[in-house]
Amino acid sequence: MCIRDRWYQRRVHGDTGAMVFYFVSSDGHLIYMGKDKYENETLLKWGWPEDLWFHVDDLSSAHVYLRLKPGETMDTLNETAVEECCQLVKANSIEGSKLDRVKIVYTMFTNLQKRGDMDVGQVGFKSERDRRYRTIEKNREIVKAMMRTKEEKYPDLEAERLRRDAEEKKVRVEAFKKQLKEKEEMERKKKEEDDLRSYKDFMNSGEYNSNREGGKNLEDDFM
Repeated sequence: MCIRDRWYQRRVHGDTGAMVFYFVSSDGHLIYMGKDKYENETLLKWGWPEDLWFHVDDLSSAHVYLRLKPGETMDTLNETAVEECCQLVKANSIEGSKLDRVKIVYTMFTNLQKRGDMDVGQVGFKSERDRRYRTIEKNREIVKAMMRTKEEKYPDLEAERLRRDAEEKKVRVEAFKKQLKEKEEMERKKKEEDDLRSYKDFMNSGEYNSNREGGKNLEDDFM
């Protein structure tokens, strides 16, 4: 994309209006990737914590992201979805697409690290142990199936991430309020039980019986 086209794109779609290609895995996961290294740079800035990132190891390629569903982790994601992302990232590597076999690296978005001295689209890792690898062979059928789900969009990635964070905060606040209410209710019930127990203990105590007997004596004297 030339400078003029990129300037026009940003005028029309906004600073975060990167061209993004969307796909859907065979089991319904959202998958997306940028058009080039400049879009990749924007994706690196506004990805979601639950996004799983894929790249051809040691070769230039697209950055492919899969959005995990609630409760899923990098290691519980089904093998079919992992393979589909691996095939997609291989097919979108100039060098990797020509090879029969390539090694794919994938990790959580939160494990990606962008330093100031890195080139556009380049990324490192915070933790080496939180990466996973898979060596794959070319599978044209999987790539064709993925391409049939392809959509091109110009989303406002910043706005989407901010909405996501706001919703997450809202859920956390509501959960905290619920826990606080439950705690207060438990403390109220405990106090009632303690008060009742104290009353019963007093009723069964010698002090109570002594007071009753003393009261009867006073009545007898009065009579």
